[in-house]
Amino acid sequence: MVIIFAVVFVLAVVVLWVSKQWPIVKARIKSVGTLLGALLSRSKEDDVDTEKDMNALIKRAGYAYNAKKGIFYSRMNAWQRKFGYCRLYDEACAPLGMIVDCEPITFDYGGKRWMIEFWKGQYDFTTGCEVGVYTAARDVRIRGFDGTFYDCASDEDMLDIAMTLRKKGQTLLDRRGRHWWQTGFLLGVFSEPSELAMRISIKLKNRAMSDAFAGGLYRVGYTEDEIARSGKTVSLDFTKPRTPQPITRTPHTAYIMQWKNKLVCDQYQQITRAYDTMPKKLAAMREKAPEMFEIMMNVGRRKEVFDAYDALRGALR
Repeated sequence: MVIIFAVVFVLAVVVLWVSKQWPIVKARIKSVGTLLGALLSRSKEDDVDTEKDMNALIKRAGYAYNAKKGIFYSRMNAWQRKFGYCRLYDEACAPLGMIVDCEPITFDYGGKRWMIEFWKGQYDFTTGCEVGVYTAARDVRIRGFDGTFYDCASDEDMLDIAMTLRKKGQTLLDRRGRHWWQTGFLLGVFSEPSELAMRISIKLKNRAMSDAFAGGLYRVGYTEDEIARSGKTVSLDFTKPRTPQPITRTPHTAYIMQWKNKLVCDQYQQITRAYDTMPKKLAAMREKAPEMFEIMMNVGRRKEVFDAYDALRGALR
């Protein structure tokens, strides 16, 4: 229980500091009570003794698992799809233990405002990466936030996305296919965002859309030498972000959270090293470290990231 109370304490301190600059982040404190309640209760729905049990559990979190590659990834109709995107989500990441580089690229095409964003870094227990496609932008102004809200891409606006994540030159994972939110996460692997590089290839709808997306990349600082183009496909390496990063990701916040993330990843590896399948590993975590199990099941972006949607809901009607 020492780890979870340490995590809760760190979250409280960081959130209180951030709230002086960003009022909406105060809502993060409310999530701690909910988290503790979840950690102190267990039900049969949390059984992970078989692959079927595990898949049912992670499906509730919006993800699926590729046993051959050892990768967790987002489902097509994950619950996250109804929450869209706004900058508040990225601002919420660091106080919740997710230290990630983000790169939002905006452009206009076909009478719509689009955004394609890249992410890579440490998501609590996991190292991972994401590419999200968003459209139907509208400007929102509420207390503490004046910015743009996007809907997740509809089926007709999904794009073919291929991405490979490397750490110090070694390939960690790759994902490809048509999606609105292409993701990949490795449980129990720790990384600094600066150690990671993404190779991204996106097949746009046509040459005009490819031009518009490339224009968005140029505007944030990418050069022609850094972008490869073939027909309607645009490819690039995402290493160091060119866009401003969330104000909540201060050096102090990143240091504290990465210290915690390294600690829990090391504990995961120690507890699970004797088991050869993911259901067995998760069952061992549930049995030997129940205080960590619920957090670990929120693979990738945790639900608390989307709490800001409640504050935005009225303005979006």
